[in-house]
Amino acid sequence: MKSKDYLKDITEIKTLMNKSSRFISLSGLSGIMAGVYAIIGAAIAYYLVTNYSYGTLILDGKIFRLVLLDLILVAFFSIVTAIVLTTKKANKNGAKIWDTTSQRLVVNFLIPLVVGGLYILIILNQQKYGQAGALMLIFYGLALVNASKYSIGDIRYLGYIQLVLGLIGAAFPGYGFWLWVLGFGVMHIVYGTWMYFKYDLE
Repeated sequence: MKSKDYLKDITEIKTLMNKSSRFISLSGLSGIMAGVYAIIGAAIAYYLVTNYSYGTLILDGKIFRLVLLDLILVAFFSIVTAIVLTTKKANKNGAKIWDTTSQRLVVNFLIPLVVGGLYILIILNQQKYGQAGALMLIFYGLALVNASKYSIGDIRYLGYIQLVLGLIGAAFPGYGFWLWVLGFGVMHIVYGTWMYFKYDLE
């Protein structure tokens, strides 16, 4: 009987330590919505490029600026949705939304993402368009893996998938757009659904 009590105490202590060192309020629904936004944004970009830019993008062109605005809006809506849904989940669980752990999560996520974004802007300015999609996937994957130690560890698997898709896109740049849709769109929906049923319904 005592041994069972000890095991129960150890489990509870481990759970408390895990909650104190990891931000576990990330919402699976926010992942699903990010995927939906990405697919809608990709459809808009595809329509603009194929119908008004003859299948190519010019850095100084109007269509490029519209596609860039499209990407910014996808990121904006994804971030806002993640903040709203994660805050709602944290409040429901009685957890803090902004503490040392969440701050570490954000910092470790942003470092690869910001560096990657700046690098992509540099190569676009050099009119090197072919690797942009692959690099987005790679740096996003690195950001997820880097931040996973401060959140639900499962997000690192999504990071690994993004890295693999990015490397495939680098090897076959002609498929970069579709791999981007697969990584940012489909995989976010699949991952978000999995996380929703695994964690949000508890």
